[in-house]
Amino acid sequence: MAHLISPSLLSADFGNLQRDIEMINNSEADWFHLDIMDGMFVPNISYGTPVIKAVKKHAKKPLDVHLMIVDPDRYIDDFQKAGADILTVHYEVCKHLHRTVQNIKSKGMKAGVSLNPHTPVHLLQDIITDIDLVLIMSVNPGFGGQKFIPNALNKVKELKQLIKDTKSDALIEVDGGVDHTNAKQLIEAGSDILVAGSYIFGSDDPPKTIKNLKKIV
Repeated sequence: MAHLISPSLLSADFGNLQRDIEMINNSEADWFHLDIMDGMFVPNISYGTPVIKAVKKHAKKPLDVHLMIVDPDRYIDDFQKAGADILTVHYEVCKHLHRTVQNIKSKGMKAGVSLNPHTPVHLLQDIITDIDLVLIMSVNPGFGGQKFIPNALNKVKELKQLIKDTKSDALIEVDGGVDHTNAKQLIEAGSDILVAGSYIFGSDDPPKTIKNLKKIV
């Protein structure tokens, strides 16, 4: 499978959000990445279901929704109704992760699990065959524009081996500081999806930046 690009709307211009959505629609990007922050699990607040609904009205590609919130189980129905196609929760906040994953899937969404930089891959051993996606955080979550943590490459390699050993179908997504300096290494390590925010939206030509990330082999 060719790798996918999921631009993070956290770095979009919210004064011109429809314009940026149309840019992604017309680009070679594959998904829209939406970061939901509650100011509790991470030290920042972003946006909630009203923005997801607004994006869904115009988006022509799947909504890849990343919940950086405590007690995500309370909001699974809300995000499904808002239009999420993929819903990712954090390992660190789920007391009953298997139940959460099954609930997400029962609502017709793909289920993802995210790991913070300090959380080891082996903790997914018993659930890796039940999930559709693992999101490796290559920065500490909460803010865009942070510097890539190099150890993420080792985690991707370890996760890829776990997926092979268990015959899981889970995809590997990486989010945080992804740009032209590390994208090739991430793909070679086993990444299937690259999330990029400030690197895309802060560039002079976002569609070309997406195209360049997409054509890396």
